[in-house]
Amino acid sequence: MAGRRSGSVLVALVVLLVALTGCGGRPAVDSATADVQRLLDRRAAAVLDRDERAYERTGTGTDLARLRSVPVAAWSYRVTGLRRTGDTATADAELRYRVAGYDRAPVTAGRTLRLSRGADGKWAVDTDRPAEKSAQQLWDQGAVHLVRGRYSLVLGVGQSGQALRDFADLADRAVPAVSDAWGTRWSRRVVVLVPRSLEGMAGLLGSPASAYRGIAAVTTGETGARDRASADRIIVNPDAFALLGGLGEQVVVTHETTHVATRARTTAATPLWLSEGYADWVGYRATGRTPTEAAPELSRAVDAGRVPTALPDDEDFGFTGDASRLARSYESGWTACRLIADRWGEARLGDFYRAVGEHRERPGAVEDAMRKVLGTTPEAFTEQWRAYLREQLG
Repeated sequence: MAGRRSGSVLVALVVLLVALTGCGGRPAVDSATADVQRLLDRRAAAVLDRDERAYERTGTGTDLARLRSVPVAAWSYRVTGLRRTGDTATADAELRYRVAGYDRAPVTAGRTLRLSRGADGKWAVDTDRPAEKSAQQLWDQGAVHLVRGRYSLVLGVGQSGQALRDFADLADRAVPAVSDAWGTRWSRRVVVLVPRSLEGMAGLLGSPASAYRGIAAVTTGETGARDRASADRIIVNPDAFALLGGLGEQVVVTHETTHVATRARTTAATPLWLSEGYADWVGYRATGRTPTEAAPELSRAVDAGRVPTALPDDEDFGFTGDASRLARSYESGWTACRLIADRWGEARLGDFYRAVGEHRERPGAVEDAMRKVLGTTPEAFTEQWRAYLREQLG
């Protein structure tokens, strides 16, 4: 019996050894994954240290000079997959980085890296590009230039220093204006990305350019991140922005800055008519623009007897190419928020926004917040809003 047990142990050890060494090259793949991870760890350290020689020893890919102006506080890769063919491989990786002084939460980006192994048996990066269906990073488009404002960091590609300074000035005026309306319990700092063109903007958003034609700027970030400041970015469409006058430029940047400020209080429960309407309300708040000046498309509809029967749905804010419909949706949200500020007070408008965002889901959120904060119902509010449109725009 003892001998039989020993034989069983011996067989088990042999089976275990086979499993560990594998068949068909599995250990080689596992070893290569570990080697590539160590390579990317060295690459990340070189980025943080601004060490061009150490970076070059990890291979090619993105020119480190493109990143020189970006003040990164953290930079790391995590290999999530590796496909190897002989001395070449393709690695899927997750890049995580933070901009110093602005991000407490990291930006996460999918990357695809092509690698080759030299005669010395060491792996090196040949290309480092956005993963399929992942957005570009600004340095993927060229050398990044930086301008610092009092409350802003502006990063651009293919833009003059003066153009970037102008954006910093707009953002520096926007931050106090937003704080005056919303309050100061937010980061009060914004990062603005200015690519070379509409196509560059679309690349940063991972979407086709046609989706943003005519849209001057958008803000990206994680909604509902109450325990930390999310890594928001205001991304400019320079083609559309160039068509705006001075007032329009300021309204747009203040609007987008409002999204940064309200991000932690904006959740899945917040309808777009409220989030976009509130941002427009803050944007226009100190401009002195009349309702007919600020809402021309909606004014024309009301003049023609086409008073909306309901506040716009989220789908009405889609970039479908119907510019007039999209404008009416934004103007409807703005007039609804302006009505609340006029009838209930500006502080109550902010309270209403926060109360809606307290809910986890959309159903019942607006109804509950209207009842508790405004003492009304959505049905009654809609009728008040329609009367307000006739009064203000008719």
